Amino acid sequence: MKLERLINLADFESAARKRLPRPVFDVIAGGAGDETTLDWNSSAFSRIRLHPRSLVDIREIDLATTILGTKTSMPILLDPAGYQRMAHRDAELAVARAAGAAGTVFALSTVSSYQLEDVSRVASGPKWFQLYLPPGDRGPEKILGRAAAAGFDALCLTVDTPTKALRERDTRNKFSVPLSVTPHLVAQTAMRPRWAVDFVRGGVGRGTFGFNKKVLSMNDAGNALSSALRPVTPEEIRLVRRLWDGPLVIKGVLRADQCETFLNLGADALVVSNHGGRQLDTAVSTVEALPRIVDIVRGRAEVYLDGGIRRGTDVVKAVALGARAVLIGRPYLYGLAVGGEAGVRRVLEILYDETENAMGLLGARRLCDLDRSFVTLPHEGWTDTPCSH
Repeated sequence: MKLERLINLADFESAARKRLPRPVFDVIAGGAGDETTLDWNSSAFSRIRLHPRSLVDIREIDLATTILGTKTSMPILLDPAGYQRMAHRDAELAVARAAGAAGTVFALSTVSSYQLEDVSRVASGPKWFQLYLPPGDRGPEKILGRAAAAGFDALCLTVDTPTKALRERDTRNKFSVPLSVTPHLVAQTAMRPRWAVDFVRGGVGRGTFGFNKKVLSMNDAGNALSSALRPVTPEEIRLVRRLWDGPLVIKGVLRADQCETFLNLGADALVVSNHGGRQLDTAVSTVEALPRIVDIVRGRAEVYLDGGIRRGTDVVKAVALGARAVLIGRPYLYGLAVGGEAGVRRVLEILYDETENAMGLLGARRLCDLDRSFVTLPHEGWTDTPCSH
């Protein structure tokens, strides 16, 4: 498929649906329960109205910003996402290269398909390591030491997976990690021969995602997944803060009344996130939660948002409401599935161009120009917020 024919992120989702076996597509696209929160994440953006400003010279528009002190080309970052090997054999290696080429941040999941050292070596841009705390009484010292030695710039600790989520698509598909060869998967794979060839070329034997020892074994992946399903306590965050010298990002924040606690525990940034609608169904959408969190934090930490970003107008709405940047997950995974590294780069290019266009039409030359005067929230007023970009 020629990537230039895909002109928006919805095109990539449609193309990925055609390429991936149904169980694999569903594990990427699906959410918890009735997938109400999954829908709300996107629909909430459509209910926010924009107020463009005229009489502005917008011949030069600058999307650059800084993330934890590091300059990036855009306020669009790549969320951590596990098991990317299911989408494409190059998996996180391709995504890290694409992010570096675009000049933005890539976050590597604990449940990566490739060893963190190998991903770090190909990442030319800013890189974060996302941490799920090890299960049981095992401490995070070893994995944090490896991440630090590999040169990761920041640590992203996920706090919103205290127990297993009810994802009914996966239940119906009998999907599990390690990936089980079920009759349903075999039937779907037979109808997706290009995916099957890609998966086999990457290696599926000997109980691993690939024959290369640098690729995690499927059993390791399953064990890592089990570690994600546990509550995180304040004491454990204090331990992580003591062990990690770099910036600490807390991901999975929805309540403004908990922000003070996270700041006191040493957080340098917060990600307003409901795990892409994949945990508690009917949880509040992220853009609805964002303004209160920004108001409570008051610039003492950087605030980011993920969930539901599908257009450049979504990006400018989030920034206008106080987010320093947004993170995307599913869109770049669709790009990865369709075109590998080139597909991820194309997704970022589209979102960059849409954001630049939206800023021009709004009358904003820099991210700093965006404030709440540019948006109206449903049934609410709006106020200006200080420039923090």
